[in-house]
Amino acid sequence: MCLKHRDRMLMIPVMLCALLGTPVPTAVANDGPAPPTGVEVARLYAEAAKATEQYEKGRRAADRQRVRAGRLQDRLSQQRERLDAVHDTLGGVAREQYRTGGSLALTGRLLLADDPDALLRGYRVAERAEKAVSRLLDQERAAERDLAAAEADASAAWQDLAARSTRLAAVKRGIETKLETAQWKLQAEADISAAAGKCAGAVRLKQPGGPPKGLEWVAPVKDYSLSAGFDSTGELWAHRHTGQDFAVGIGAPVRSVGAGRVTSVSCGGGFGMQVLVQHPGGYYSQYAHLAGVTVDQGEQVVTGQWIGQAGTTGNSTGPHLHFEVRLTPYLGSGVDPVSWLRERGVYL
Repeated sequence: MCLKHRDRMLMIPVMLCALLGTPVPTAVANDGPAPPTGVEVARLYAEAAKATEQYEKGRRAADRQRVRAGRLQDRLSQQRERLDAVHDTLGGVAREQYRTGGSLALTGRLLLADDPDALLRGYRVAERAEKAVSRLLDQERAAERDLAAAEADASAAWQDLAARSTRLAAVKRGIETKLETAQWKLQAEADISAAAGKCAGAVRLKQPGGPPKGLEWVAPVKDYSLSAGFDSTGELWAHRHTGQDFAVGIGAPVRSVGAGRVTSVSCGGGFGMQVLVQHPGGYYSQYAHLAGVTVDQGEQVVTGQWIGQAGTTGNSTGPHLHFEVRLTPYLGSGVDPVSWLRERGVYL
């Protein structure tokens, strides 16, 4: 049976549930409108993060199990070397008995011996040595069997974990492929809004776990790489760079760095889709080149609340968040956001 591309993509969450041991939701008819693209992107981000976590967990477990199997194999080789040594010892005892006439009857040898007491003591020593070697040989054989069984179990467990990691990697790639498609759909919709100079309105996203507790200030995004910094110069800017850029994927959640009020949500111009938040104390934070907004103008926000989704609208060469801290709502009053956040306990 051949599946259409859409059907194959719909099977990915089912496969993920099966691999992660979570129940598969029962399919129900859904005649309502599809969720906004921003919601779909946020959902896929969460699925991709979960799949990545499970894959990395399985990969680490497989690596540990492979090391254990290798160590057991080394111990098995050492055990066999010791067993060979025991064989040699037992052979030496047998050869010594043969050399001293072990095949003669004990009574006859006692009658012919010059020193019967010494001969008898020798026999007793040889007998005890042979029994000791036999016991040692039995112990070594038992230990070898146990060790070989443990090595086989460890090797089988490693192969099972490696196969599971391969399956998880395939699921992870499938989700990431679906996420990439949704990301560029979100960006295309954002480009249309930015070109028209009119935002489509807030798309509400359910933030997992809620805002960070006990923190007054946070970084504007969670997983990022710093790119262009404050006051940078170059051909990309008419003057100097007025903020700090965070390289993130399209649709990555953007957080308000602190509590405050949304003073503006706008589209169009060099910053594309952007949100401006006023904080207590008179400072403003700007979040630009977004692909979606999740708040409305005039809304009160708390520290860490999702206020938008990163993108590449406006004068942007690739997906990133342009973040500014200003003394006023207007361009030209910016301060170094890295230093400003560091003074508030946030180290980028």
